[in-house]
Amino acid sequence: MQELEVYSMIGTEGFTRLVAAFYRQVPEDDLLGPIYPATDLPGAEQRLRDFLIGRFGGPQTYIEQRGHPRLRARHSPFHINQAARDRWMRLMNSAFGEAALPAEAEQVLRKFFDGMSSFMINRVEP
Repeated sequence: MQELEVYSMIGTEGFTRLVAAFYRQVPEDDLLGPIYPATDLPGAEQRLRDFLIGRFGGPQTYIEQRGHPRLRARHSPFHINQAARDRWMRLMNSAFGEAALPAEAEQVLRKFFDGMSSFMINRVEP
């Protein structure tokens, strides 16, 4: 399956389930919870959902509203080290279990998240 085919397989509903399952875990997480302002969790959820939908073949709402994703620049204020990256992946892996997406779509998304989450690391700890 190609990346741009994911949206046609799972649609907005699939991305909504996945991202909502992820963000339900964030407030209680001791490592990631403090990174996300509680007052902006709905906004963060919407931005991730819109980004993923556009990235994987759906409507380009994210780009229309916010411009180029510039992911590293947008995340530069946040302390993202290997531990934060690994925790983000752990929560996303848990979200996959809840979202119950088709295996082909999940495989493509997991590969993307694995690479992108490593790319987002902006702090190296000794």
